[in-house]
Amino acid sequence: MTQQPFQLQHETHLNSPVWEKLNDELIVGFTTKNGGISSGDFHSLNLGLHVNDKPEHVVLNRKRLAEELNMPLENWVCADQIHDSSIQKVTQSDRGKGILDYHSAIPGTDGLYTREENLMLALCYADCVPLYFYEHNKKLIGTAHAGWKGTVKDIGGKMIQTWIKDEEADVNLICAIIGPSIGACCYVVDDYVIDRVNQVIRNTDPLPYQKVSEGQYSLDLKQLNKQLLINAGVKEDRILTSSFCTSCESSMFFSHRKDAGSTGRMFSFIGLTRRHKQL
Repeated sequence: MTQQPFQLQHETHLNSPVWEKLNDELIVGFTTKNGGISSGDFHSLNLGLHVNDKPEHVVLNRKRLAEELNMPLENWVCADQIHDSSIQKVTQSDRGKGILDYHSAIPGTDGLYTREENLMLALCYADCVPLYFYEHNKKLIGTAHAGWKGTVKDIGGKMIQTWIKDEEADVNLICAIIGPSIGACCYVVDDYVIDRVNQVIRNTDPLPYQKVSEGQYSLDLKQLNKQLLINAGVKEDRILTSSFCTSCESSMFFSHRKDAGSTGRMFSFIGLTRRHKQL
């Protein structure tokens, strides 16, 4: 049986006991849509400031999550996501960016990573694939937002390449999680998308999609991202994939497709917290 990277142990979020066993200072998870104060289409734990929810509700939702995770909200960092493949290294000088207002977010970025403690990296989702990265030797952590556009631009592979080139990471030590997202069961795309998928998976077997009708294909974005991470050098046994489908699990997650575009956003989050030992 495949090991599940995430478990629902809190109303507001799933966490990863598997990774937290690797390092008890690691905080990693994915939020649900429950346990917040937003209403209407954003009921209830909407964490996106860009979806016409009341900003004060979003900030209160974010504060609630930060308190539950014991990571002060001023230590969180968000990005202005554009469905591309830009990667940004985060330092203490970025603390608080995009947390209380959208215009202060790190611009034009879909991947964040850091080597510093007491920073929480967070990105927004409502069907796209959340990717998580960890390399314990260099104390590197990261997360990336992989919709189909970011996926075919190989944002996951670019994170790996950046770590190897700029941070001297050992690719054999890099671990990855492919988090909850829309599954092939609910994700049908056209020839335009599949043409771009085929450009990045030449000679790949099995294919990450199946034809369901003329010009229509069910696409498994999780499988595609896994193949691309393996192509980047990550060992297959160091990649864990969540079975949660954000469209199927409508009681737990927002889904852009299922909710016809009017919906809230979940967070991927990852951070290293410095735990002070008592003398």
